[in-house]
Amino acid sequence: MDLEIRSFRAEDEAAVIALWQAAGLTRPSNDPADDIARKLQVQPEWFLIGRIADVIVASVMVGYDGHRGWVYYLAVAPEHQRRGYARALMQRAEALLLEAGCPKLNLQVRGSNKEALGFYERLGYATEDRVSLGKRLEPVR
Repeated sequence: MDLEIRSFRAEDEAAVIALWQAAGLTRPSNDPADDIARKLQVQPEWFLIGRIADVIVASVMVGYDGHRGWVYYLAVAPEHQRRGYARALMQRAEALLLEAGCPKLNLQVRGSNKEALGFYERLGYATEDRVSLGKRLEPVR
């Protein structure tokens, strides 16, 4: 595989935000630059990007709170999808979490994103009987 996976660097920010936008992950209520800044405060080495010939084509944020692992912002540029890059990033995420002693990984997918749901099912993830609740603690800008 020609994908190089490494930790995010500050100079990657604009390219990563563009990737998230192209992949349809951004929402008006979440400023991607703020999300990056927050991740860089906690386990920054677990914010991974995938590059091909110095071009960022994939990303994933991985976290562990001592109870569960979480994955956010798994993205692959549309023109690079279906080449195994998302699978490679998820394998790296799972390995990091296992090394840290994490017993279980959780992630959230929008119910309307059938393609992503199918991808995760093919990796062995299953829909669990849970209700996701959220509360915004800071105002939307």
